[in-house]
Amino acid sequence: MANVQENAKASVATTPQSLPKLSPSEFRIYNSMADHMDLFHNRFRQTWNALYTAASRGQRPEGMSMKQFVNGGLQFCEHLHLHHTIEEMHIFPVLARKMPAFRKELELLTQHKQIHAGLDQFQAYLEACASGERELRMTELKALMDRFGTVLWTHLDDEVEQLGAENMRKYWTPAEMRTMPM
Repeated sequence: MANVQENAKASVATTPQSLPKLSPSEFRIYNSMADHMDLFHNRFRQTWNALYTAASRGQRPEGMSMKQFVNGGLQFCEHLHLHHTIEEMHIFPVLARKMPAFRKELELLTQHKQIHAGLDQFQAYLEACASGERELRMTELKALMDRFGTVLWTHLDDEVEQLGAENMRKYWTPAEMRTMPM
């Protein structure tokens, strides 16, 4: 009976609610990847908002040529593709060793696939506009963005949350955090 009680106490001791409060220094160590990732994600959010606002209003930002606007959209696509490629090749495999959310075919990678299904169509449309093959229509652009916008925004938040201090401390030591590929 004593072993059962000790095991129950040990199990309670490892729940997140019972973890000791992080010092400011420990929090910085454990939250470093979330902070870094949020910098990238905030840039994606800003660019998305500029593109989506223009598409919703039916006009590109004042003072911006059509070519600049289309090129801005294509850069967004290229940067997001590159960002996800780096994550999938260099960051997620390390995190997946201990963190289920970063393993293949689970939520974060599934979100990448869902994002890219829409992003690829968005990029193809912009490439056709850039080449003169199609005329840019803001209603079409908005409709394409609507296809993957929700999953993109959810993903940007989910990924940072997974990399947050309170979650990372469940899986990694401070020493291991210092060796992370970010």
